[in-house]
Amino acid sequence: MGCILSRMGCLFTECMTVESPSKLLMIGLDAAGKTTILYRLKLSKTVTVIPTIGFNIETITPGPGLTFDVWDIGYSEKLRPLSKHYYPGTQGFIFVVDSQDQERFSEARELLHDMVYANEMDANIPILILANKQDLAGAHDVTKLIDELQLRDLTQNPWHIQGACATTGDGLYEGLIELSNMIREYKKS
Repeated sequence: MGCILSRMGCLFTECMTVESPSKLLMIGLDAAGKTTILYRLKLSKTVTVIPTIGFNIETITPGPGLTFDVWDIGYSEKLRPLSKHYYPGTQGFIFVVDSQDQERFSEARELLHDMVYANEMDANIPILILANKQDLAGAHDVTKLIDELQLRDLTQNPWHIQGACATTGDGLYEGLIELSNMIREYKKS
């Protein structure tokens, strides 16, 4: 009888704690597909978006046991200096790169490396790099993007790169599963 009462009491106390959603920042150059990705994950469909001025915040549940508060940060030149104010409390980053826009790879690399080495950034926060627009002709695969973005130089943060297509959802869930595994390890440390 004591065991039953103990278990019933557990239902109404700390045994019922629900882990709060992990805060993720989604960053990348303008037109990389960040907002399209956010709403594909939130609504499971493609929506027409306009360039983000400021930020969008959505809670997404891409699978059982996965809940994230995703901050989609508009990343125009004018807003870049403000990004460091979003870092506190962040448990993971999603960096979105347009894998077809070869002319902006160096700019994307610079943004990613600046973000990783910012003073306000925790050295162990995991990063998911989404190589978006894999469905377009001329898109570079993840192997090429590892070199273009110099990802092997990012030794202080765990990272995973995932080919993706925001409009179809291909690769998004697989990437988030990898990110959630890295976040679990990050929370343990």
